[in-house]
Amino acid sequence: MMKIAVHGAAGRMGKLVVKNAVEEGFEVVQAFDVSGIGEDAGEIAGIGKIGVPVSDNVEELSCDVVIDFSVPSATMKLLEVCAEKGVKAVVGTTGLSEDQKKRIEEIAGKIPVVLSPNFSVGVNIFWKALEMLAEKLSDYDMEIFEIHHRFKRDAPSGTALRAGEVLKEASGKNLRFVFGREGESLRSDEEIGMFAVRGGDVVGEHTVFFIGFGERIELTHRAWNREAFSRGAVKAAGWIAGVDEPGLYSMKDVLGI
Repeated sequence: MMKIAVHGAAGRMGKLVVKNAVEEGFEVVQAFDVSGIGEDAGEIAGIGKIGVPVSDNVEELSCDVVIDFSVPSATMKLLEVCAEKGVKAVVGTTGLSEDQKKRIEEIAGKIPVVLSPNFSVGVNIFWKALEMLAEKLSDYDMEIFEIHHRFKRDAPSGTALRAGEVLKEASGKNLRFVFGREGESLRSDEEIGMFAVRGGDVVGEHTVFFIGFGERIELTHRAWNREAFSRGAVKAAGWIAGVDEPGLYSMKDVLGI
């Protein structure tokens, strides 16, 4: 049985990952966080005792795959330990800097890493659909709108940023992101507008607009709970357990799309 560790186990996503991993028949052997230390990870996740206390010492890491939903600084520390110990990693932390992403690429030269700003199967199909639309509608104006709960740390979301990258790549145009507009701001043909709204308990909603003259297409993905993200991450863990070649992988690899 595959042995899984959960990093960020006391957080919103971490609790669901613990729950879903157990439901999928995987063995959760370790749990890490800076809160809930000493508490049973299963009880924190609401599924009863599983005999795994939460620890704040990632140096103790010993498993087949670790699933990480934390903060960038903690993720980077974890991945250094993974590289040292040969532990495969599934990373769902967002808000990573360009330097941090570059370091993750270097670490992925030593171990298999699945990195994705969104592990939802639906969102990854959403990105795939955007590829086709941007390729066929490259002369349309493209804009991105996203809304999340008031506690989200980063803006725009990693999912929105990835959607923007998909539009740039598929359209073949050298487009730049414009984050909101105010004052005199005539739209350029060389931009993608990106807008972030924060409030309440919204789990996540993303809409991409393709706007031409006389018509527009809107493609929307809505998540009404975090199960889609956690189940996707657990799916990715099951997939990467069978990967021996070091490298930086995405949910496109996991899903074969």
